[in-house]
Amino acid sequence: MNVISRRGRVASARIGRRPSRSAAGLAVAAATVAMLTTGCSIEDATCGGGEYPVMTIGATGSACVSDDEDPPKGYVRYPKGKVPEHVDDKWDVYWRTHSVDKDGRIIEVPAGS
Repeated sequence: MNVISRRGRVASARIGRRPSRSAAGLAVAAATVAMLTTGCSIEDATCGGGEYPVMTIGATGSACVSDDEDPPKGYVRYPKGKVPEHVDDKWDVYWRTHSVDKDGRIIEVPAGS
C-alpha cells in the first residue's frame, strides 16, 4: 500500500510490521531479569523435586530418595550443612573424594574406590 507524504512523495506504508530489534532485545532482557530475580537456576539439581540426596556408606556413590522414605540399606543422609544441591557445587565436588564410615565419621576415600 502506498501513501503520499506531505511533501508529495510516495512512501510505502507497512502493515503488520515486525517488532524492531530493540523491542526484541528488551523482551530478552526482561525475561533474563525475571529469571534471575525469581530464583530460577540453570544449574543441574542433584535431585528432583520431592527427593533428597543420600550417599553410600564408605564409598563415593550417591542416590536420590523420595522425601517420604528413609535411605535404603547401605546409604545415609549427608551431614547437615554439607549436602550437595547442584552438580559440581562445593559439596558435590567434596564428596567425590570423601564419605562417611559406618559410625558416621567423615573419611577420605582412596582414589579408584
